[in-house]
Amino acid sequence: MKAKHAINLHKALTFGVILGLMILYHNFTIGPWVYLALHGTYGYLWLLKDRFYPDKQWEQETSIPQAAFIFGLVSLYWIAPFILISSGSIPPLPLVAIAISLNILGVFLHFVSDAQKYYTLKYHQGLIAEGLFERCRNTNYLGEILIYTSFALLTQHWLPFLILGGFISMVFIPNMLKKDKSLSRYPEFAEYKRHSGLLFPLLFVPKTTNTQQTTASV
Repeated sequence: MKAKHAINLHKALTFGVILGLMILYHNFTIGPWVYLALHGTYGYLWLLKDRFYPDKQWEQETSIPQAAFIFGLVSLYWIAPFILISSGSIPPLPLVAIAISLNILGVFLHFVSDAQKYYTLKYHQGLIAEGLFERCRNTNYLGEILIYTSFALLTQHWLPFLILGGFISMVFIPNMLKKDKSLSRYPEFAEYKRHSGLLFPLLFVPKTTNTQQTTASV
């Protein structure tokens, strides 16, 4: 069994879980419907992404207990729709608009940067310092964070933000630092790191006498 199977199962079930909560709590207000559309669609987009350009870090073989742990870990994301639907809270329309905008931006950054990384490395191994990776070394993680921030906003509760913070500090950031360490083997990486941010795009780069252009790395 591969690690991705546990994650894919979670993504495939998300739409049904959210709809089931809406039926269970008889809550069909705007908040749950918007949440269902955003999170449910994201789950199916993830499955399409895995079909056309899978992330190799989830291709590793794992045991059934490890897969069950991974499934349980990512299932923490279901706490957000549970809070939203069971509480009966109705998010104000401006908040809904902000959540939708963040979600769209996050989906674009996450899926497009993953596609760029996959197809670039498929035909040319090495560094990638252009496109969506020119000023940000982890555009895909930034997109994913924006996606789950949009879900948390709809709940109007602190717990989903705490869960997201836990994933950022214990999963995302360690993976980013591990990636940086791996990329440091390329001589061009020092210059690339200087003009790119770890998570957020570096918009202003200090001027140097050496204006050598770098290629990107993943």
